[in-house]
Amino acid sequence: MTLLDVSIVNVALPSIRTGIGASQSGLQWVLSGYALAFGLVLVPAGRLGDLRGRRSVFMVGLVVFTVASALAGAAQNEGWLVAARLVQGVAGGILVPQVSGFIQQMFRGAERGRAFGLLGATIGVSTAVGPLLGGLLIQLFGSHEGWRWVFYVNLPIGLVLLPLAHRVLPAPEPKDRTQGARTHLDPVGVLLLGVATVVLLLPFVQEREWPGLQKWLLLPLALLLLGGFVAWERGYGRRHDPLVDLALFRRRSYGLGTLLSLLYFAGFTSIFFVMTLFLQNGMHYSALEAGASITPFALGSGVAAAIGGRVVTRIGRPLVAVGLVMVVVGLLGTVLAVHLDSGRSVGLVTALPLLFAGVGSGLVISPNQTLTLSEVPVERAGSAGGVLQTAQRIGSAAGIAAVGSVFFSKAGGSRPDWSAGLQAGLITSAGLAALALVVALVDVTTGPRNAPRAADGGKA
Repeated sequence: MTLLDVSIVNVALPSIRTGIGASQSGLQWVLSGYALAFGLVLVPAGRLGDLRGRRSVFMVGLVVFTVASALAGAAQNEGWLVAARLVQGVAGGILVPQVSGFIQQMFRGAERGRAFGLLGATIGVSTAVGPLLGGLLIQLFGSHEGWRWVFYVNLPIGLVLLPLAHRVLPAPEPKDRTQGARTHLDPVGVLLLGVATVVLLLPFVQEREWPGLQKWLLLPLALLLLGGFVAWERGYGRRHDPLVDLALFRRRSYGLGTLLSLLYFAGFTSIFFVMTLFLQNGMHYSALEAGASITPFALGSGVAAAIGGRVVTRIGRPLVAVGLVMVVVGLLGTVLAVHLDSGRSVGLVTALPLLFAGVGSGLVISPNQTLTLSEVPVERAGSAGGVLQTAQRIGSAAGIAAVGSVFFSKAGGSRPDWSAGLQAGLITSAGLAALALVVALVDVTTGPRNAPRAADGGKA
């Protein structure tokens, strides 16, 4: 639900404009408001689950997400829709870190790798299938009101999952009294990290809405705020459990894995952004046709993620490196296919290289998550997963801004060249994936064998 709502809304934007007369700025906030709110609460929500029990926090997030989806679908104007999307983003940020926390808590060894493999399959499929499902719903319900069902589709899912969550997910274990004396949510740390995250994300998500270079002055401010957060956490950690245990970054698997994830998601998420723009605006594909054209990536990613999760504990980080090589090759193959044939049949000629890149992607996301969290103690699983997810959200926002700028520099203007724009955008995405490959190779060549050493969650 949470990741589907990142990609499914992209194809619904023309329908939203038609349905409620939303402005370009309003449409931008329908997308960026969700991303900002999502990234804002990931780490504190993960820590809250660690301290107060993941099941109850998960269920609260599920209820809020479902209600916000209903409000978004019923929106009568852009202000209403943007507000609902902000609440939806907060709820998504509450839900997601509980999932990785539960996997850390409930599974050990190779079973944990398989569980993360299924999670990776879900991430890959939901992100890539979003445009297809959105296009299908708009085709069924019409361009004027079809966008509402992009949000209403979450309602039956939420209603079914709520009682299942209460029944299936484990209840929190009673905490030791001496441990409780040190467990606080760290409100100052929450505030510093939250403000730093928003300030860091804003210039990226508003890159096209805020012309001029002044917006990039927010980046040094964000770095100062992050520096203040680190200083606070070091001092606070001497007296209480901090929001983020900075010692985790001294663990090779966690530090390098988080950096790799940031770089990869910068390239990964932007693929769907530029492909959707090219197919719908340049090739005049319908929303359904555009979604179907990206489906090969989703299929490859879903199957490979499940397989990668099963073998990652034996192969380790080299598996991620192989996946990244496949992504780079697949994206460059897609560029070549578009260069040779950029007519109406482009959706067919790009199917094979996108499938190959999708298989590679499935060998990156879930195996990297398994390796990154392999040495994280269970009691830190939520907050550590929240940091990893925040890195992914920052990478996604920065990647869309960077790749989008390259794309529009070619495809914009009075005489747009959509084919050249897509090729330049995908080459940039491949370059970002190549940077992630460099991180993986550094880990493979300079460190010990990277199969998880603390597959049971370890101790800090």
